[in-house]
Amino acid sequence: MFKILISDSLAEEGIEVLRKVKEFKVDVKLKLPPEELKKIIKDYDALLVRSSTKVTKEIIESADKLKVIGRAGVGLDNVDLEAASKQGIIVMNTPGGNTISTAEHTMSLILSLSRNISQADASTKRGEWERKKFMGVELYGKILGIIGLGRIGNEVAKRAVAFGMRVIAYDPFLSIDKANELGVESVDLKDIFKESDYITVHTPLTDKTKHIIDRKAIKDMKEGVRIVNCARGGIVDENALLEGIKSGKVSGAALDVYEKEPPKDNPLLKCPEVILTPHLGASTEEAQVNVAIDIANSARDALLGCGIRNAVNVPCIDIELYKILQPYVELSEKIGGLVAQIAKGRISKIDIKYSGDIAKYTVSPLTVAIVKGTLTPVLQETVNYVNSLIVAKERGIEVKESKTSELEEYANLITVEVKTDKGTTSVTGTLFTKKDARIVKIDQFHVDAIPQGYMLIAHNIDVPGIIGKIGTICGNNNINIATMTFGREKPGGKTLSVLNVDSPVPEKVLSEIRKIKNILDAKLIKL
Repeated sequence: MFKILISDSLAEEGIEVLRKVKEFKVDVKLKLPPEELKKIIKDYDALLVRSSTKVTKEIIESADKLKVIGRAGVGLDNVDLEAASKQGIIVMNTPGGNTISTAEHTMSLILSLSRNISQADASTKRGEWERKKFMGVELYGKILGIIGLGRIGNEVAKRAVAFGMRVIAYDPFLSIDKANELGVESVDLKDIFKESDYITVHTPLTDKTKHIIDRKAIKDMKEGVRIVNCARGGIVDENALLEGIKSGKVSGAALDVYEKEPPKDNPLLKCPEVILTPHLGASTEEAQVNVAIDIANSARDALLGCGIRNAVNVPCIDIELYKILQPYVELSEKIGGLVAQIAKGRISKIDIKYSGDIAKYTVSPLTVAIVKGTLTPVLQETVNYVNSLIVAKERGIEVKESKTSELEEYANLITVEVKTDKGTTSVTGTLFTKKDARIVKIDQFHVDAIPQGYMLIAHNIDVPGIIGKIGTICGNNNINIATMTFGREKPGGKTLSVLNVDSPVPEKVLSEIRKIKNILDAKLIKL
């Protein structure tokens, strides 16, 4: 008998999936205080939540029997993924359940902005009749710029094309060929800002996407642009948006998500040019039923040993094989994450080579982990061990793997080379003593780097004093250097320096490092 706790409101159709299984005892206990959840979680094998329940490290560590945490939705901000992974708990989400719902809401907001629906409705209900005041614009022939062409962005594009719009899109994992196949034009981010009449964002919130629409971006936009955000609060800088509206540069905006929710004191509440909705992107009856059924099916199958789907922290392989491959899986995902953050441009191909001892095993789980690691810095929780190869294919990214049992410098090597529209980048990793992960080569540079935490990577010319100057800047900004390695082409040639640091390196510090004479580039990597 497996005990399942549902601590957030879930559609009855999903609950019924679980109640039909004779081996399951299902308890629905909503709005549990954290201390009470911490107390009772020890009795349960599975916990299903939406966004209200915060599954913290303390709650997870109190769960003696917990095998599965299921999130009915995409975001995992309310689940401590690292703590769950350390406890061996499978964490699942439902990345596709609200796709249509959010795409349709986006189009609803675009249409409402174009025809001033919200403002006209309020005016008419006040007894006014001001037709000229609410003169609108047509979508036909306008340019829609989409930032992030994943499942939702793709569905928005289809609907926009049906309205006769020209669709341009920016997505670092979208190949030009795949864009053409979808009927959209793949462009750089600066072109989105420069050309679009409407801009909609459909990306996760990451360090790279936070305030991707800021003052500078708005300054580069067309006069009279309209901006829509149904993705994540924080992607749009709300202060910059307010300034853009007041100046007239932005003629209208529609937000479904906010930097702080609910947006009680947000000055945008008083802007008649802005349409605001209370995070309704996934709020359709169909979407709620879909995610409830999806997570119920996933939890059921995992508990009954019938397979794992949409797991974000466990690859779907035989448990005995996983025990052998687990260190390689972790290494593979780290290599993917590293090469993705170093590479520049849109990725069109991922070439993977396995050498030595590792080639004796089935490497498909490692390939999945590499692709997941490569896509995660941009796509975040929307990509997992189950769908990573599918997501890559959807974006026109070719994945190729090869194996050789011949030994090179090390007993085992995993090399990942990504091809982009701006060149190629490669990272090679290995395991020392079968568990200690190391990066031993980045492009042509031989190094000995630990792939974890924050990594400061700098390209420079091999002259005396560079490392000392970097260390001084880090020290002056209270950034502790844990380890350091560097490789060079030849004395006096190009050098790659890799520093593991104990805390993030702010952009202003990176800018200071880049100004050092003979520094060619510097960036922060997070693994």
